[in-house]
Amino acid sequence: MEEITLDSVDLALLDQLQRDASLTNQALAQLVHVSPPTCLRRVQRLRQAGLIEREVAILSRDRLGPLLGHGLDAIVEVTLDRQGAEALDAFEARVLQDDAVQQCWRVSPGPDFVLVVRAHDMPGYLALAQRLFTGDANVRNVKAYFAVKRAKFETRIGVR
Repeated sequence: MEEITLDSVDLALLDQLQRDASLTNQALAQLVHVSPPTCLRRVQRLRQAGLIEREVAILSRDRLGPLLGHGLDAIVEVTLDRQGAEALDAFEARVLQDDAVQQCWRVSPGPDFVLVVRAHDMPGYLALAQRLFTGDANVRNVKAYFAVKRAKFETRIGVR
């Protein structure tokens, strides 16, 4: 992979795109004080380098909740019996395929994985638990924490 160096303009672009990726190229260029062609070229370079993985819309759970059902968020600790690379990779590959799993972290020390999952309701969580944990003979322990309030949610990485 090609090594990339970042200057203050690149960092400003990354910072602004994290705040609002829907900005037009002209608006973005104006915010970081470069010409539109320079801005476009630099953003394309940042994408090609893999520094910008993807651009998504972050939906409002508070506003969608009354329309779609509030759902159930859980943070789940999972400990496996066997922690060999093959066993860890197999569990990880399986949970990554499940749409209910929003985040998957391999952690140490303590449990082997911490998952952030979302289910429609408690029966939905039970189905998820049976699908991902109960049917896996290598899962030794599962500890779930059910969210009662989200105090902060941020996707921005500090680049400055």
